[in-house]
Amino acid sequence: MARVTGIGGFFFRATDRTAIVQWYAQHLGMMIGDTPWVQDAGETMLSPFAADTDYFGRDSQQWMLNLRVEGLRAMIDTLRADGIAVETRAEWDGDYGLFARIHDPEGNPIELWEPPSTR
Repeated sequence: MARVTGIGGFFFRATDRTAIVQWYAQHLGMMIGDTPWVQDAGETMLSPFAADTDYFGRDSQQWMLNLRVEGLRAMIDTLRADGIAVETRAEWDGDYGLFARIHDPEGNPIELWEPPSTR
């Protein structure tokens, strides 16, 4: 049977493409843009939320990028030192791991997730 084997890409609009590509590289170590990003193997969640959820932030936001990380606490320290606002909430953490929330320069929400298996 034919099946999907992974996510082939995540495409979004940007007002300043060059600046957003540089931001993701500098602050998250991700090569985005015209170069494929080869990521480590691991879990990927695709999960719809209720239409009226406030979990993503802005009312009009229809998506949120969740990135799997190692060393979330160290990453939070680095992001904050770079002047990036990082939101954490005790109720986000638990059996599924540790979570933090940032926004890229264009206001897109990014959830940082450290699975329990990497702590």
